[in-house]
Amino acid sequence: MTRLSINFTRSEFACKCGCGFDTVDTELIRLLENIRNYFNQPVHITSACRCERHNEFVGGSRNSQHKRGRAADIIVKGIEPDDVANFADTLMKSGGIGRYNTFTHVDTRTNDSVVGWSG
Repeated sequence: MTRLSINFTRSEFACKCGCGFDTVDTELIRLLENIRNYFNQPVHITSACRCERHNEFVGGSRNSQHKRGRAADIIVKGIEPDDVANFADTLMKSGGIGRYNTFTHVDTRTNDSVVGWSG
């Protein structure tokens, strides 16, 4: 079990198909650590790295940041997804925030602003 940070291991980010893709952006790890520390609650990663095949299988976007190891879909124990998204927005100068009923998507795409959407 390889630790990437105090609270996260590489296996948490690995593609769910078992292909071995588990390369994660360091900025994404920093963002998730900040979220974890702010809420003082575990951050459960439901989806992070995705190979092309797995991304297609789950219906992911053709340009998904998950395929670049720059995105995570997360659930913070006991915290509403909108509250997680609102806090993430205060931390980010660029990237993506997706608001869903049961989870929050965060990514560290490189652009000049934060892109947001609801799903």
